[in-house]
Amino acid sequence: MTFYVENETEVQFAFDVEAVVKQVAEAVLEQEGCPYKIQLNVLLTDNEGIRQFNREYRGIDRETDVLSFPNLDFDREADFAIDESREADYFDPETGELILGDIIISVDKVKEQAFCYGHGEKREFAFLTAHSMLHLCGYDHVEPKEAKIMEEKQEAILTGLGITRD
Repeated sequence: MTFYVENETEVQFAFDVEAVVKQVAEAVLEQEGCPYKIQLNVLLTDNEGIRQFNREYRGIDRETDVLSFPNLDFDREADFAIDESREADYFDPETGELILGDIIISVDKVKEQAFCYGHGEKREFAFLTAHSMLHLCGYDHVEPKEAKIMEEKQEAILTGLGITRD
């Protein structure tokens, strides 16, 4: 598994960001039965940076906590059966790894939401990573039924890792 984590801010957390990304991502991939080694890109930005990405890629001119940009087109959530004709689009030819996608997290929102929800920054960061990883695996939360599934999966991942509300 290859993780690229870039922090374009001056913000530093009291936990190892890369270790949390790796731990959460691996737990999600195991839970979802991903049979491949993957590549994952994570960008840490501030509220203004994520607002620009949100405006450019989603047409929504406001800040948000996390954005997910999946590389795969799923017919069904976590269906990693990849048609041979799409392999060149989905796999890195040098490493053979599945290019899962990109995650952008606002460090400002991590701090704000951890404070608002009364838990630690590590828990909030891990939650946003799990949430985004599920999006990269084809899940969404537009409908209440979908939201409930994602919420249950997120909670199971974090509880399984012992990353609970402080």
